[in-house]
Amino acid sequence: SIRGKPSHELLRLGIALVPEGRGIFGRLTVEENLKIGAYVRHDRAGIASDMERLYDLFPRLAERRTQQAGTLSGGEQQMLAIGRALMSRPRLLLLDEPSMGLAPMLVQKIFETIRRIVEEGVTLLLVEQNARLALEVSRRGYVMESGQIILADSAQALLRDPKVQQAYLGG
Repeated sequence: SIRGKPSHELLRLGIALVPEGRGIFGRLTVEENLKIGAYVRHDRAGIASDMERLYDLFPRLAERRTQQAGTLSGGEQQMLAIGRALMSRPRLLLLDEPSMGLAPMLVQKIFETIRRIVEEGVTLLLVEQNARLALEVSRRGYVMESGQIILADSAQALLRDPKVQQAYLGG
């Protein structure tokens, strides 16, 4: 159980969160935000290597590494929030509404990145209103209404389910 554990303990357990609304530190630079994500780590070479890996994953952040995070676009801030969480090398990454408020082109980029993160072996718990995109990057899906799970199955089965298609995927 993780009930009542402080955030820094959750990071040490390998659990990182990208909250709805991103939660970046607007007055700090992109690079400073990423370094904060690694604050529970002590392997300087690994941190530097992961920073470069993130800049490869998000080239836009590399271009803006010295820019204040609060001046980034919404999509760039979302990339930064995901990057910051990844700097802790989580085993479980919790993503809450990563597409919220983003232009469709940026949503596609974020979900391409989510696919890559999953392919690299990070377990992901994704809460997302865009059911189709969420199911396309998932192995398992849950449909909730009013806080209750009303359907649970493999993501592929949910994508094919006529009721799910009608109610959540636009027919």
